[in-house]
Amino acid sequence: MTETSHGVGGLTFDKSKKAWPNELNVLFALVIIVVIFEILGQLLPYMNDQSFLFDTKDRFGSIFNEARLKIIILQVAIIGIIALGATQVIITAGIDLSSGPLVAATAMIAMSFAQTELVNGNPNPKAIFGTWAMDLPVIAPIVVGLLFGALIGAINGTFVAYFRIPPFIATLGMFLICRGIALWWSSGRPVSFPTESYKFIGSGMMPVVWFLSLAAIFHVILKYTVYGKHTYAIGSNEEAARMSGINVKRHKVLVYMIASMLAAFAGIVLSAKASTAQAGMGEFYELFAIAMAVIGGISLTGGRGSIIGTVLGAMVLGVIRSGFTFIKLDGSYQLMAMGGIIIAAVVLDQFRQRNRV
Repeated sequence: MTETSHGVGGLTFDKSKKAWPNELNVLFALVIIVVIFEILGQLLPYMNDQSFLFDTKDRFGSIFNEARLKIIILQVAIIGIIALGATQVIITAGIDLSSGPLVAATAMIAMSFAQTELVNGNPNPKAIFGTWAMDLPVIAPIVVGLLFGALIGAINGTFVAYFRIPPFIATLGMFLICRGIALWWSSGRPVSFPTESYKFIGSGMMPVVWFLSLAAIFHVILKYTVYGKHTYAIGSNEEAARMSGINVKRHKVLVYMIASMLAAFAGIVLSAKASTAQAGMGEFYELFAIAMAVIGGISLTGGRGSIIGTVLGAMVLGVIRSGFTFIKLDGSYQLMAMGGIIIAAVVLDQFRQRNRV
């Protein structure tokens, strides 16, 4: 017989419906995926008994294949920064499709204020502005990029909160606007030759440092601050949140601003890493960021999820992409498989919700 206990308002708590935290489920899935690729490396005839994550040929002096581990985490770091913002938007039961093109637009704009005046002793051939915008302190392009991101986020949030436009439509429109801005900014030409201090932002493992640092900061913010409590409350029941005194409209605008600023910062890191900015940057980034959040257990209906889950979701996505490359799966099949995995994650989320009822 099911054991129950009475709760507030006559509600009952069914102990049989207790479940592991989503984060543990994602971690368990990550381990299973690694094991699957290890087995495929041994079974597929053309793989020649290769190991996916372990150093079986003593090339690195450790048990793990350090090169592949670095590649995996570097692959997901920049999109992971976007996913931190997407997580907060989805927790409020929203969605943001503009982050990918925003990465490109911010990269173009920020790089324009990060250029060096001289290249090999000659004037910069890729200069966008005059000498007044050359060799500026590194804080200048960062501030310009973040302010642009905040502006885009404020517009998104205003349309969603005050004009009650569905988030999908509002951010889809901004998707096209930001891609247009990226193309218009330099007439489609790349913006290149940044200062050394700007390039340092994306050098080596710095994208990973930014990703993990921001993840730690927003984990604390969502879990222990009023901002986090209001974010979850709005996603769980917007009307109840409004009745309890939360300024729902203002908070939604703030959430979209933070998400866009994180996407803008990802654009800064990406352009610094590549030492150039191009209008085509950020393609599919918004979809991969949402996928990281969903795979990490963030509910698309809002009110549930965590930054830790998103970080684990990013690792799952990175391991899957690296694993597909490891077994030499064609790129077109990789995209189809990734789409199937995202759909499966959403179906699983719906199944979990029904079981909680």
